[in-house]
Amino acid sequence: MITCYLKYVIDPYKLAEFEHYAKLWIPLVNRLGGTHHGYFLPHEGANNIALALFNFPSLAAYESYRAEMAADPECRAAFAFAEETRCILSYERSFMRPLFD
Repeated sequence: MITCYLKYVIDPYKLAEFEHYAKLWIPLVNRLGGTHHGYFLPHEGANNIALALFNFPSLAAYESYRAEMAADPECRAAFAFAEETRCILSYERSFMRPLFD
């Protein structure tokens, strides 16, 4: 299993738009084979950092998701929303291996 960790730098004046974008992606990731663990929005501290975490069974499964996502109309619409509203300034993606008890 791998966990995709996304760190977003967002426009703090467009938090409502980013929240809408985040709510679009949770069911999309789940529908396309992942398990989304939610978005984590600014509360205290930095007002321009948001995080997302989701799992896939393997890196190969994640790569399949990426291919499906690129062709999926709902995913394309979610990307277009973020681009139109410019709520995301930048992001970084990392992959981690979870450790559980």
